[in-house]
Amino acid sequence: MNTENIKLGIKENWKQFTILVIVNAFVGGMIGMERTIFPQFAELEFGVASKTAILSFITAFGITKAIANYFTGRLANKFGRKNLLLFGWLLAIPIPFMLIYAPSWSWVIFANVLLGVSQGLTWSSTVVMKIDLVGEKDRGFAMGLNEFAGYFAVGIVAFLCGYIAFNMV
Repeated sequence: MNTENIKLGIKENWKQFTILVIVNAFVGGMIGMERTIFPQFAELEFGVASKTAILSFITAFGITKAIANYFTGRLANKFGRKNLLLFGWLLAIPIPFMLIYAPSWSWVIFANVLLGVSQGLTWSSTVVMKIDLVGEKDRGFAMGLNEFAGYFAVGIVAFLCGYIAFNMV
């Protein structure tokens, strides 16, 4: 590969960068949806108290995501950033079905473990890919856009899910 023709920067790579920002927004949106719906779901379907539910599934998710985040950089170098991103999304495919058909709360916890691994791989992969595109000079800005897109989506999707759920009752 001829590295002389590679140009780093957001302006030079805005199309790829924008796709990665959007991908990260979808990653955040999944979390926003789950955080809004799950406490009541846990209480209604499994008789798990709201605070216990929040603590158990967020803890399972958080610990797993932290571990996945820790290894993502090395795994990205070994298997490729795109492959890791795709693998993270593949891991997420069964999660909605596990949640819809969960026979017990332990299935919900396991789905959140899978979600944590998926989120760690996808979120972290998009960060690494954005930094690759923009170079060292703009990596802080790239990280800021990454976090903004993800957490803005968490908030918007949580709000929309709450609004929809409230208006359906």
